[in-house]
Amino acid sequence: MSAKATWKVSAAVMASRVLGLAREMMFTSIFGAGAALDCFQLAFRIPNLLRDLFAEGALSQAFVTTFSKQLKSEGDESAWALANKMMTLAAVFMSVVTLIGVFAAPWIVDLLTTLARSDNSRRVYNPQDLALTVTMVRVMYPFILLVSLAALVMGMLNAKNIFGMPALSSCFFNLGSMIGGAGIGYWMDPTWGPRSLIGFSIGVVIGGLAQLVCQFPALHRVGYRFAANFQWRDPGVRQILRLMGPAVISSSVVQINVVVNSMFAVGVGAGAVSWLNCAFRLMQLPIGIFGVAVATVTLPALSRAAIGGISAEFRPTLAKGLRLVAFLVLPSTIGLAVLAQPIISVIYEHGKFNALQRVETALALRAYGYGLVFYAALKVLQPAFYAIDKRWFPMLVSFLALGLNLGFNYLFVYVFGWGHESLALTTSITASVNFLLLFLAMRKFAGDLGTGELLVMLAKLLAAGAMMAGVCVLANRYLFTDLAGMKFLPKITLLGGTIGLASGVYFIVAKLLRVSEADEALAMFTRKLRR
Repeated sequence: MSAKATWKVSAAVMASRVLGLAREMMFTSIFGAGAALDCFQLAFRIPNLLRDLFAEGALSQAFVTTFSKQLKSEGDESAWALANKMMTLAAVFMSVVTLIGVFAAPWIVDLLTTLARSDNSRRVYNPQDLALTVTMVRVMYPFILLVSLAALVMGMLNAKNIFGMPALSSCFFNLGSMIGGAGIGYWMDPTWGPRSLIGFSIGVVIGGLAQLVCQFPALHRVGYRFAANFQWRDPGVRQILRLMGPAVISSSVVQINVVVNSMFAVGVGAGAVSWLNCAFRLMQLPIGIFGVAVATVTLPALSRAAIGGISAEFRPTLAKGLRLVAFLVLPSTIGLAVLAQPIISVIYEHGKFNALQRVETALALRAYGYGLVFYAALKVLQPAFYAIDKRWFPMLVSFLALGLNLGFNYLFVYVFGWGHESLALTTSITASVNFLLLFLAMRKFAGDLGTGELLVMLAKLLAAGAMMAGVCVLANRYLFTDLAGMKFLPKITLLGGTIGLASGVYFIVAKLLRVSEADEALAMFTRKLRR
């Protein structure tokens, strides 16, 4: 696995996640974290879930695994033929899924708001809310068709060792959805009433189209030419579909949990869906920058290392990926947990987003943070099972995780009477259990992954993290005592300085403790400065 390639993908994904945050800032500033925005977030849940299942989950992992092997064993011509068959199949199948979703929108919304209409609910959706949500679901459903095709294109480019533009493609989604959505939304309702959210729903589809089209030039340069191919009785196609079946369940368990959490959240109170979504968006930032980036570069290498059995390169490649994720994500976990309120205040506390909403969102962010490292590590570990053709085990573990999620949600909300933050805590618990079981299973299937070395490194990182946390606690105590009254410029300056100092402390302590990943990161950064 190339650290240089990981760095490039991290930079591209960072840009995408920052734009994603800008998009959320636009929403919360215009609409606040209340009932109207809840409707939009609920409407986006199902197409977004399908995106994670097919685009960033099962389809992407299964296709990259099979396409990389075919590219190595049979050459470009055979691999391009397989790509054409999958592009055609995906276009036909996802078009049918889109049509079904458009017609079934009322039933989908009814399912999502079931708990909001229960006797124990603290939030009842009125007919106007439901009608608006149904309309937005119908408008946004074609997004899944476009983003599924974009995932296949991304997989082809990654298999050809082109990572930059595929990682940047999400930037085009965010730009398209922001610019197109704001323009159409304002045209539909200049007062930014609930009707303008339909314009933002159209913007989601515009963004999906931009994410697909922006990759075409790079795909053309590597030699791919699309030609519709309906010969789906192909060993490669069958292998992808075999991999996808279990992966649909296992690779997106956390996303399914998020949808389940939304169903419980609508019964907790107005704004709960938006608070969870804002916190989840922040949690996705380090996962996308580091976890997805490492997984994107690792998966093709793992697939090649598993041709004809598990080779000598497989275990060190996977172990290196897990260590990189731990080193990069742990400081993000600590920072988001301890500096939750200052971070949320800088990003979201504008316009209609007030101090109360900042406090409620911070509660959810801290609860999400407990499972952040495990969640990011799953992005690397789960695809490794598909590479060695052990796809059934993640599926079984995912069934357990889903059961835990439902059980803890019910226990926390309806038995203990806890608030929306308990739903985020459930996500962390299920992600942690999921990772630990998969890690133990991979040790059995592939042999020791350097568990001792990993534990020693984690102990060192926790020591470095404790020093970093101390800096953040002091900043909270002496710098961020009146977030609501602080001006934006001093607030963002102090927060940036705190994050920079805390990150520096973490890195220096890690280097003093001889964490090899710190040396690698320093060497990579030094090479960048010399250019």
